[in-house]
Amino acid sequence: MSTPLSYIHPEARIGENVTIEPFAYIGKDVVIGEGTWIGPHALVMDGARIGKNCRIFPGAVISGIPQDLKFVGEETTAEIGDNTTVREYVTMNRGTKAKGTTRVGANCLIQSYAHLAHDCIIANNVIIGSHAGLAGEVEVDDYAIVSPYAVVHQFVRIGSHSFIQATGKVSKDVPPYIMAGREPLTYTGINSIGLRRKDFANETIYQIQEVYRIIYQRGLNISDAVEFVEANLTASDERDKIILFIKNSKRGIIKGYFDDEK
Repeated sequence: MSTPLSYIHPEARIGENVTIEPFAYIGKDVVIGEGTWIGPHALVMDGARIGKNCRIFPGAVISGIPQDLKFVGEETTAEIGDNTTVREYVTMNRGTKAKGTTRVGANCLIQSYAHLAHDCIIANNVIIGSHAGLAGEVEVDDYAIVSPYAVVHQFVRIGSHSFIQATGKVSKDVPPYIMAGREPLTYTGINSIGLRRKDFANETIYQIQEVYRIIYQRGLNISDAVEFVEANLTASDERDKIILFIKNSKRGIIKGYFDDEK
């Protein structure tokens, strides 16, 4: 359903039971899945691919061209998965030739005034807080939470089930399952509350905690700590995910609170 006061390009592909409120703008190269609600004054621009049962609130701008001087008009997309909510005045730029798309997964909540720059890849069940800013090519894994007013440097990766405190300045990769806080941003413990809310067993939480005790509290450099973990702790999905994340980190991971040397 659309109102006479909204603009919908005749070539836009609109699914069944989509509601488009007054003064919304829907561009030509747009796909919107069934059951989605587009609020008044929302702008859904060329390249937008919005899934089923999403909610796009007033003033949001989806798939605006990248704020990147390297962008030369290439055809790219901004994709939003099913059941995701995008609140008021969020800006989500489409991709560049670097990745071709900016993507937000399913069941995410992007709170008001957040900014997702070009080529960000946001996984499923992620929360991005109000006024948070993600620079280009940031990756955020499943179930991570980026709190309000946090800012994330380009190319940073934030691991699954991690929690970034409000106003955090994220310039290094944040491994999975942890909390990151203070200034400068450091490891402050594992995200035990978040893990219990996701039904992680106590034994699993203790195993994760032991991995990070070795990485951040035994006085080893990161490479030696990872080798120690591999050699001495029982293999598990969580242990191996942490190790793989650290080994694949291109920017290096955040430091521990008392660690000025690693």
